[in-house]
Amino acid sequence: MTHDGQLEGKLAIVTGASTGIGAAIARAFVDAGACVLAADIDEARGRALHAALGPRCRFVHGDIGSDAVLDALIQSALDFAGRIDFVVNNAVFYGDRGAEASRAEWLHALDINLVSGALLVHKASAELAKQGGAVINMGSVGGKFGTAGRALYPAAKAAILQLTRNQAATLAPQRVRVNSVSPGWTWSDALSRMAGGDRARADAMAAPLHPLGRAGDVEDVAQVVLFLCSDAARFVTGADIPVDGGFSMLGPDQGRSARDWFERGT
Repeated sequence: MTHDGQLEGKLAIVTGASTGIGAAIARAFVDAGACVLAADIDEARGRALHAALGPRCRFVHGDIGSDAVLDALIQSALDFAGRIDFVVNNAVFYGDRGAEASRAEWLHALDINLVSGALLVHKASAELAKQGGAVINMGSVGGKFGTAGRALYPAAKAAILQLTRNQAATLAPQRVRVNSVSPGWTWSDALSRMAGGDRARADAMAAPLHPLGRAGDVEDVAQVVLFLCSDAARFVTGADIPVDGGFSMLGPDQGRSARDWFERGT
């Protein structure tokens, strides 16, 4: 855990910060001594996060699909701390009707999951360059493998992995590092809904697909984000870090050899 104050006095913008992974990231930054500009469309939960984290957290309510909101985030961060050290693009829209999605649904999903984060990085790039800062884009194992019945979310997450490499190459001369983090199944609102609020059930379902035998915790993801923003990762850019308990290292054979499949007979 990063509690040594090495991020003292620095400022992180975190989108989608009111719950789940975003809230854990915001808390981790505050615990490490940084200030957080937390942005979310969910005003009630955002204000609750602000109350829980105290004076080092400022909440901004708004839809990142608006350029005016992105501009307001930049200005609020500068008003709050006079600097921008980190941008964490965590906001996400999960809605996905796969092949049945309309053009409007495609454009909305890509706008929130991909385009708005790209624009936020561009708008913040000059301030990030002043600090030799870092950007973290939130990927997903969902952007790496085929999944029946889905299209919008995985397409956006796959694009984020490529965007991260392009941003890293573009911003490297300005000493700004850009990396992505790709969680596997993680215990937050979406997984909780699927599991009926039963964490033990979620872990049991996750175990065959995650070699470490459980679903992830939001804190697992937050600590990797903090590492990538810290000086410990000062020579890391353009990388994707899977935080998935080994999910993405398995092939279709689930990590078992052909001999093992035959010997088990299943």
